[in-house]
Amino acid sequence: MSVPVAPGGLPFLGHTLPMLRKRFDFTANLRERGDLVEIRLGPLRTLFVTSPQLVHQVLVTDAPKFHKGRMFDKFRSFVGNGLALSSGAFHLRQRRMVQPAFHRDRIAGYADTMVRATRELVESWRPGEVRAVEEDVQGLAVRIVGEALFSTEIGADVIDEIRRSVFMIINNGIVRALSPSFVERLPIPANREFDAAIARMRALVHEVIASRRAGNTDHGDLLSTLMLARDAETGEPMTDRQVFDEVVTLLTAGVETTALALAWAFHEIAANPEVERRVLAEVPAGRLVTFDDVPALTYTGRVANEVLRKYPLWLLMRRAAEEVDLGGVRLAPGTEVILSPHAMHHDPAHFPDPGRFDPDRWTPDRVRRLPKGVFVPFGGGIHQCVGNHFAMTEIVVVVATVCARYRLVPERPVRTRFTNAAYPVGLLMKAVPR
Repeated sequence: MSVPVAPGGLPFLGHTLPMLRKRFDFTANLRERGDLVEIRLGPLRTLFVTSPQLVHQVLVTDAPKFHKGRMFDKFRSFVGNGLALSSGAFHLRQRRMVQPAFHRDRIAGYADTMVRATRELVESWRPGEVRAVEEDVQGLAVRIVGEALFSTEIGADVIDEIRRSVFMIINNGIVRALSPSFVERLPIPANREFDAAIARMRALVHEVIASRRAGNTDHGDLLSTLMLARDAETGEPMTDRQVFDEVVTLLTAGVETTALALAWAFHEIAANPEVERRVLAEVPAGRLVTFDDVPALTYTGRVANEVLRKYPLWLLMRRAAEEVDLGGVRLAPGTEVILSPHAMHHDPAHFPDPGRFDPDRWTPDRVRRLPKGVFVPFGGGIHQCVGNHFAMTEIVVVVATVCARYRLVPERPVRTRFTNAAYPVGLLMKAVPR
């Protein structure tokens, strides 16, 4: 079976420049060409998946036949062999050891951190003050995941360092993934910044782990859970390197997804008066939100899902670990496959008028009609993000805690910067007391 080739390829560079220039439009238009479309990243031939059924096959039903792909390779110098990059038996072993850290009882404890950190942020605001909301929620996301990992409050200097380094690593990593391999060896500022950011983050995390090993105390946080975990079959603990890999994986994944979701949530709530009315009507009045409130915040939960639909990651990649039949095409081992959560989430066949923000897409009856593979904000199958419930809880808790005190009113239209997700820039909003 022949596979159509995406239009606009260039000699030597393939589709790299058209993809980086057009981003979401480039990948969204590929569905018109078939369920599988060939994309060339320099000399590398990849297959882009446009149907939810094949996305589900790659992520879930045939997940053991795929390993993480080229995009993830570009982050290996930072996150090593953590859950985001590992595959096979080692991945399953690590996942079993990490999973208890995200048990419901543990998330209830983390929710206390979420509420406290958000309350302190909100209490630092002055009525009528204009806030750069994307900066506030980045710092908040770093603080929440940092305290969940390390239990004690992390200092402002550490928060700033993690913010600066994590987003630089993520943004430069996606450009490397889509570029010919020689680009990352060029002596250009982006490469020096990428390597320097990795070095700073590695030093910071290694220092914390070394200090914790010396104390040998259970602090009841994620780091203690990782360090005390034992393999069910061998009884062996994680090595310091394995602990490090999982810590930086959780830091990276825990900051970007929630920071972006929170920024866009406040933007969309303010931009849609009926959405704002329903969120404010649901938020508990006159008291702090607690973890026990989360199940009752059903509309706020739908807002969170709609944010994750509208503003997901652009691309994921997988690599065939063995011969696979995908949509009638035989993939040889080593074949790179590209999936786009953004393209899936904006397919008008399943999400009519996909640019419209509509939390009621997530009523139970409408959710039941969605095909598997069409909504993948956290991936899926054995490689689904282990912190997905943590992230959803954080989004709902933070939105409810802020909205209990303030309405955020836009000062000017927000600008958007595109990397592997849509980043809000200049999200200036006035904090108006309720």
